Amino acid sequence: MTLKFYNTLTGHTDEFVSQVSGKVSLYTCGPTVYDSPHVGNWASYIYWDTLVRLLMVNEYEVKRVMNITDVGHLTSDADEGEDKLEKGARREHKTAWEVAKQYTDEFMEGMNELNLIIPQYITKATDYIPDQLNLIKILKDKGFTYQIDDGIYFETSKFPSYADFAHLDLENLKAGARVEYNPEKHSHSDFALWKFTAIGAKRDMEWETPRYLLDNDSEIKMGFPGWAVECSAMALTILGSTIDIHTGGIDHIPVHHTNEIAQSESVTGQKFCNYWLHNDHIKVNGTKISKSIGNGYKLSDLKSKGFTPIDFRMFVLQGNYRNESNFTFEGLQSAKNRLNNWRNISAIRHQINDTTESEEEINHNETTVSLYATPRAIIEALDEDIGTPEALRIIDEAFSRITRTSLNKINKKALIQLLELIDYTLGLKLIENSPDITDDAKRIIIERNAARSQQNWQKADELRDQLLKLGVLLRDTEKDSIWEYLDK
Repeated sequence: MTLKFYNTLTGHTDEFVSQVSGKVSLYTCGPTVYDSPHVGNWASYIYWDTLVRLLMVNEYEVKRVMNITDVGHLTSDADEGEDKLEKGARREHKTAWEVAKQYTDEFMEGMNELNLIIPQYITKATDYIPDQLNLIKILKDKGFTYQIDDGIYFETSKFPSYADFAHLDLENLKAGARVEYNPEKHSHSDFALWKFTAIGAKRDMEWETPRYLLDNDSEIKMGFPGWAVECSAMALTILGSTIDIHTGGIDHIPVHHTNEIAQSESVTGQKFCNYWLHNDHIKVNGTKISKSIGNGYKLSDLKSKGFTPIDFRMFVLQGNYRNESNFTFEGLQSAKNRLNNWRNISAIRHQINDTTESEEEINHNETTVSLYATPRAIIEALDEDIGTPEALRIIDEAFSRITRTSLNKINKKALIQLLELIDYTLGLKLIENSPDITDDAKRIIIERNAARSQQNWQKADELRDQLLKLGVLLRDTEKDSIWEYLDK
């Protein structure tokens, strides 16, 4: 099997080849923990969790870093405005440290609810201040920086390929259109590595700027890191000079990731990353997510309307990560219905008993052949640039075949192997969320089948009603009575 990804760096779908056989270094841009994540944020992490699972099923050992931005991300996403953590602290009448902990904890809880694999390294920007300062020192020693009133900046003109990654037209780019305009900057594309605390101000999160970073005639100043520098420092420190894969949203391309490349490659003299993967945005009811509109739904909002985080995971997987998607509650209900159907198919494994057909007949019938072939087909679909929509279509097709097959002709081992592969690659927890029914419910089903065979339809209906009270729905076929979970 050949694993392929659309690589922002090349603008093509490239075959994936890691630097070290069987091992992958992966950096994921993590959350800025100043508020609760919304559905658009969570969609990104579901996409990249699927990437990790895909790498693992292809037998790669994944070494992954994900940052927690708890300082340095300004409201402009560039070099001006208020730090988002400081803004969150003012909004909630807490310290920036308290806000960071609150929303970091909430994010980690959400990761667990969505069944996201936790990266080996979850790194907070505030824990890597010395590494960021050291990176800035190297850049200064190499002549890439300069100091102005509000901070220390990277001079992009000294990195000739600065515009290449995002295909920026720096000559005609209006000052202030991409990053905030600052007349002291040598070029409007230059970006802050270290910002100084404003004169007369006191921040919750600030550090003394080392003398070795300052111009000779400067007084010691308090300051804090720029947004992009944390990712470079963490990636280079933990993963090395060149990493295999870097992920993030398309909004990161023109500023954040462009700046990462410039400062990282200026430090090391080597290529920073071989494969860049970016996901497109998710809208809500066709509209960009906005606090002013109030459409930035959180996991708690979904749960209050009767949906689970795994329902939302199914919704996200129905779209391709590179396409813009549109969240609606009608669409989420459709995803929930699909997931409920899959859970009922998963529950069939509890109902397959000793069959009247020979093992040889079961192993070679059409349904069994399909069950054994489907896992490979799923992986091949995912290998083609994380093709989750096609993978889901393949699963629907296999499950549809199962519903048309008598229980005594379904190979239980093959079904379980398929379910395990789906859970491993897509994280939908089908097996965990499709437990067997109680012995009491099983007894009622036996009694009902006996009543039906005796054509005692009144008793059969009464027993069916008893099952409904236990949350069990019966689906009668020509040969079987198959139980399913009653949708809530």
